[in-house]
Amino acid sequence: MDFTLLIPITAFICIVMAIKIVVENRLRRRLAETNASEDLIKSMLLADEQSRRLSALKWGLVMTLLGLAFGLISALQLDSDNPGTWGLLIGAAGVGMLAYHGIVNRVR
Repeated sequence: MDFTLLIPITAFICIVMAIKIVVENRLRRRLAETNASEDLIKSMLLADEQSRRLSALKWGLVMTLLGLAFGLISALQLDSDNPGTWGLLIGAAGVGMLAYHGIVNRVR
């Protein structure tokens, strides 16, 4: 198996995560420097915690449905060149995101 394709994907993910961490830390530092109200900081931290908690649900749904789509692709013996293969994968990811949206809106 050739893993050379994973190198740029992994590098991209690492760069995106590094940028996200830097931006979040700058925002927090600016809030501390400007003496933002305690209520604003608490509400931001609470929203951030809830977002992190729900992130696992979102990706769990998407990955489970993608796994089911791959199983269906294998059962139907579709090739990677077949547009139906791509349709199943993109559709499964979309259904996972819509299911997440529905669950989150029902909880709130």
